[in-house]
Amino acid sequence: MRYVSPNLRLLFSPPLRPTLSVPLFISKPNPKPFSFSTILASSSSKRPRSFSNLSGRSNSTFKDRKGGGRDMTMEETTGQSKDSSSSFGFNKRRAEGQDKSDRPKKNPQLKERKLNPTNTIAYVQILGTGMDTQDTSPSVLLFFDKQRFIFNAGEAIAGIVGLQRFCTEHKVKLSKIDHIFLSRVCSETAGGLPGLLLTLAGMGEEGYSVKIWGPSDLNFLVGAMKSFIPHATMVHTQSFGQSPISDAAEDVTAPIKASDPIVLVKDEVVKISAILLQPHCLQHSQIRPGEMSVLYICELPELIGKFDPKKAAALGLKAGPKYSELQHGKSVKSDHLDIMVGDLLPRKILVVHPADVMDPPVPGPIVILVDCPTESHLQELLSIECLNGYYTDVSSHLTESTKMVNCVIHLSPASVVSSPNYQKWMKKFGSAQHIMAGHGKKTLEVPILKSSARVTSRLNYLCPQFFPAPGFLSLQHLNYSTSDDISSSEGPTLKICESIPAENLLKFTLRPYSQLGLDRSHIPTPMGQSQVIDELHLEIPEIADAAQHVREFWQELKESRELLPTSNDNGVMIEEPWLTEDTLPGCLEKIRRDDLEIVLLGTGSSQPSKYRNVSSVYINLFSKGSLLLDCGEGTLGQLKRRYGVDGADKAIRNLKCVWISHIHADHHTGLARVLALRRDLLKGVPHEPLLVIGPRQLKRYLDAYQRLEDLDMQFLDCRSTTKASWDTFMRDGASNNDGSSPQSPRHSNAKNESMQEINQTLFAKGSRMQSYLRQPGSSVDHSAAYPFLKNLKKMLDEAGLEALISFPVVHCPQAFGIVLEAAERVNSVGKVIPGWKIVYSGDTRPCPELVDACRGATVLIHEANNTMQATFEDGLVDEAIARNHSTTKEAIEVGNSAGAYRIVLTHFSQRYPKIPVFDETHMHKTCIAFDMMSINIADLPVLPKVLPYLKLLFRNEVAVDESDDILDALV
Repeated sequence: MRYVSPNLRLLFSPPLRPTLSVPLFISKPNPKPFSFSTILASSSSKRPRSFSNLSGRSNSTFKDRKGGGRDMTMEETTGQSKDSSSSFGFNKRRAEGQDKSDRPKKNPQLKERKLNPTNTIAYVQILGTGMDTQDTSPSVLLFFDKQRFIFNAGEAIAGIVGLQRFCTEHKVKLSKIDHIFLSRVCSETAGGLPGLLLTLAGMGEEGYSVKIWGPSDLNFLVGAMKSFIPHATMVHTQSFGQSPISDAAEDVTAPIKASDPIVLVKDEVVKISAILLQPHCLQHSQIRPGEMSVLYICELPELIGKFDPKKAAALGLKAGPKYSELQHGKSVKSDHLDIMVGDLLPRKILVVHPADVMDPPVPGPIVILVDCPTESHLQELLSIECLNGYYTDVSSHLTESTKMVNCVIHLSPASVVSSPNYQKWMKKFGSAQHIMAGHGKKTLEVPILKSSARVTSRLNYLCPQFFPAPGFLSLQHLNYSTSDDISSSEGPTLKICESIPAENLLKFTLRPYSQLGLDRSHIPTPMGQSQVIDELHLEIPEIADAAQHVREFWQELKESRELLPTSNDNGVMIEEPWLTEDTLPGCLEKIRRDDLEIVLLGTGSSQPSKYRNVSSVYINLFSKGSLLLDCGEGTLGQLKRRYGVDGADKAIRNLKCVWISHIHADHHTGLARVLALRRDLLKGVPHEPLLVIGPRQLKRYLDAYQRLEDLDMQFLDCRSTTKASWDTFMRDGASNNDGSSPQSPRHSNAKNESMQEINQTLFAKGSRMQSYLRQPGSSVDHSAAYPFLKNLKKMLDEAGLEALISFPVVHCPQAFGIVLEAAERVNSVGKVIPGWKIVYSGDTRPCPELVDACRGATVLIHEANNTMQATFEDGLVDEAIARNHSTTKEAIEVGNSAGAYRIVLTHFSQRYPKIPVFDETHMHKTCIAFDMMSINIADLPVLPKVLPYLKLLFRNEVAVDESDDILDALV
């Protein structure tokens, strides 16, 4: 028996045998009680509770808590399965997409502010740059006392990390943001807009809105987002410049000349102008969508000079109201007519002008943000005449109207910045401070979210097998100098002007004028893993013993693997054969570590939080490629945090397929950035477009988005990958042996008949799932899907997969779960070993379709948006039903009733930022997911044993609603 230290012995108690009352498949008692080495002492005082049948609250109601909506009936549906019957409560109106009228009507409006023309504080600040934001554009905040302006909302802090997620951690208020300006319209700069707009629209009674500015390409992005974002949320959008297509969209402000400045904002606080940059190309060439770039000029008004009372008195003025009038720019009459001026004779002074008593005015600070994406854009930049008034180097023709630029923020990539022509252009701004916010090397080792990186490092210390070292740690041994960021092709002899690399929260102060310049006081300090672990040892002294115990699990697994028997392979389902530690599923026999790894990239719900990103699961098949199941905003950044920049690029190149469960934004808004990066990485390399499988609403979004930039993808409706569709496809393929083409009339008729057969079963009117899968006139064209199914079948064969099957679930219209099955393999003695089976639930209430799909699953990845504890179980069941989510207890019941070997719970509410509250007496085959958790299939026997130690790691954490933190950042 393993030695347990005194410290740990106080925390852990003897094992408990869970009591099950779930209806199982074959009534056969377990030969031995289930046990694992440790379970939390807190559970020892609890009597294990029996599971109830899969049921919800029938005929219950859920009323909108704010009183804005009407009662919504929670209808109960009963479905008969092969082996058992079960019922579940769900919100039928939400499942059918008819619940919009139940919610309070909101009309987000732009905020009206009383501006402060004498701003005491004004600055620009970098809001996102680091190793996990490579190949994306950081955001820049222009701050005033009463106003905020954001330049770019790309994946640097919105798509990859979540703008609200970054601002929550760094206490940046979002509610005062009035305008968002895009330097280009693409996934790199605008990937975070959908999540940000939805977050702001959901705040308060009416919601908040911002005005979005961008070149004419913005109209394509707005048109795409309307497929899943309410129109009222996006009414405040303004494009400018000539449309790249003939049918120019409405509200497009076009200058007389393409390079003339366009004034976008002008008030007593700031003037913001835009200058369009387009590729330098032949005359009459058509500018394609996505090629337009913007240079923004932000000019603050000049400050009036200091009033000199001595000069006023000398000009015959008495202290009083006239002093104030002069300071406000008004001329006044002198109180004395005969004034001695120097040694001259007295003369009559009738009027005193402000210039007579005021010091010279202080020019207003000027900031330029430039995004020059290519050498072709650079040629256009060098020829812009209206910038001549801002050049102050000795070679420029200075005039009285020449304006001095204080700071230039470069969003241009390093490949452009390093060119001699660009560096010479930079020098034209004289003494201006240049901040290089493109993709530099210095920030590679700095994670953008310190809190999340800290938790990841702690998890890695406790259990490195399930929580590998984050990608940024592998880069901390590298030392980069500033000169590495911008190197000239002309060699070291070319000295460039004053420039520094951008860092997170770096400021350039604009006012007060006495503090004009850089402010590094808010830059986060690099975080070393040793520092994090030292803090952990002080906080939880027994964690070292716990980490040693966890390491011993793998040694025991290695020693016992040869001795453990496997479950029956004869197809007969035995009641929970792996409830004992002495039995393994047959698919794990002699399993290789390079067969499968499940990486939980995002384990939160609704919107990104400090510790959990939104939904995404990376299925790593190693040399056989990989798949993504859901792709919420920030997925690409999570891949970079897990694998590093180069490793993430490799993962994107090797993607075989992306599968999206439903149209809610937290499951798909990271997709465009992933597809765009794959397109760029494979440019010039022979390859096939990436297959995207999702609900039909997703196709509308992707089709509209591809008017903006090519995503190099093919789309397949989830309904074409159901079991019924696959059966029809395989039957038609087997019958196609007469040499006729699949497009021939004979086979076209066969496909049409197959389509009717499918609709008459799963999707037919009156069937159980018809309401949630079909709307009038929404039939899917299976004949058009056949070529894509053929490509998918080829991909599955290459990846060693036997099946990819979508199945309907109860959440919203067109919501699905997925089954992945590996092909059988043959061991060295010719024995056929069954393939593993992974089931991902998507968002759903417990339902018979999910239970059927989970039968015999090796791993069930199940959402658990609402966790359970006896003290507040009833309220959370009502909440779960109203939103068509599952509770922890219900998710476990689904897995148990279907005989799943392991259950991984994910998609947690923000009220559980680190570890959710759960009743551990039912967790004998279950584990809680964390972001970046990596589960190798060979380690599945150990998975549930780690859970008590994870609870030890977070024992000082309490369950708080992190949405409150996000609200604080917003308001």
